[in-house]
Amino acid sequence: MERTVREPIQTYLTAKERAELDRVANERGVSRSEVLRQGVHALGQEGRSLVLRDLVERGIVTAPATGPGAPPPSAPVAPIDELLTELSEDRAQR
Repeated sequence: MERTVREPIQTYLTAKERAELDRVANERGVSRSEVLRQGVHALGQEGRSLVLRDLVERGIVTAPATGPGAPPPSAPVAPIDELLTELSEDRAQR
């Protein structure tokens, strides 16, 4: 079982931002804190999507033409986590 350690954080919201936070929390049936956690997670995932899109636009990775399935025998495929790690390391060395 993974042990989760949480630490407090403080932020200041406008009345409009607070109302939006409350609305989303009520819609989802979760606490305001959970909405903020989910938002941070979604932004992190968005960043990964942007990295993948960058790889596709640069021609390093080919976007799938069809759905999931076996890769074509002539095209080697590397795990995406491996590619993203290599890209991060490459950018860190620049």
